[in-house]
Amino acid sequence: MRAPNFWRHRGITAYLLAPLGAIYNASVAFKAAYASPYRAPMPVICVGNLTAGGSGKTPVTIAIGEMLRARGKNPAFLIRGYGGRSAVPTLVKPHHTARQVGDEALLLARSGPTIVAADRATGAAKAAALKADVLVMDDGHQNFGLAKNLSLVVVDGSGGFQNGMVLPAGPLREKVAQGLKRADAVILMGEGTPDLDGYAGPVLRAHLKPMPNDLAGRRVFAFAGIGRPQKFYATLKAVGAFITGTQDYADHHFYDAKDLQGLRDQAKDALLVTTEKDLVRIPPERRGGIVALAVEARFDDPAALDALLRKAVP
Repeated sequence: MRAPNFWRHRGITAYLLAPLGAIYNASVAFKAAYASPYRAPMPVICVGNLTAGGSGKTPVTIAIGEMLRARGKNPAFLIRGYGGRSAVPTLVKPHHTARQVGDEALLLARSGPTIVAADRATGAAKAAALKADVLVMDDGHQNFGLAKNLSLVVVDGSGGFQNGMVLPAGPLREKVAQGLKRADAVILMGEGTPDLDGYAGPVLRAHLKPMPNDLAGRRVFAFAGIGRPQKFYATLKAVGAFITGTQDYADHHFYDAKDLQGLRDQAKDALLVTTEKDLVRIPPERRGGIVALAVEARFDDPAALDALLRKAVP
């Protein structure tokens, strides 16, 4: 879905939808209070957020997996697989497509064993069968089917919580104070410090940094179907690319032949550049002439993250 403009401010539409937001928030609170979560046979680290749309969860999840492997651990990733069609717990394999398992699952699978499961408990059981000794869950802060040993909430530093209202009145999956009561730490992604509504726990800072590329000085036409495409375009400018034009799509948009022809017509002689998440939603046979700018999450104080991980995963 494409985030509606009224999520950015508290206008009449947001206030009219506020009663529905109150019901949504209450439903999350009820589930949190009365859930009977499954206790997995290995530690579970949850990387979640409080808003709909991208905040940098997947790069953080990958970074955590790398830190755990550096300590000799055997982590597996667990994700719902938003946008995919998999109805049973599935170990992501090279032949899977984004339509089958979701775009984020494909990115995670490049870094380590990845299981797609709407039912997190059955997904955890599958991870145990794979001999994983720690489970890193991408998303799931509002899912209470699986007990967590460490809950990290990723917050977009500059975007924050926009109008601060709960779905559908705003982007929040639950009220900030309510969600952060269950957080062991907050990870602020990028610059800026939004109001965390009284949260007094650990706050870490991370940034999405581009991987080595050859885009400096090149003319590019950029397109993206992510939560905040403007952040991607800003990153392209930061690496020195000259952007001739841009095209936004809804988050998790699947590209068809018409989309791609339209992009090539707009780009003319400029290089088509997109995100890694978008590229995996393009059929491999149609990716010719399209480049993805890869990014990774880097922590300002990696030792602070390592300390949190060691408490949860000795």
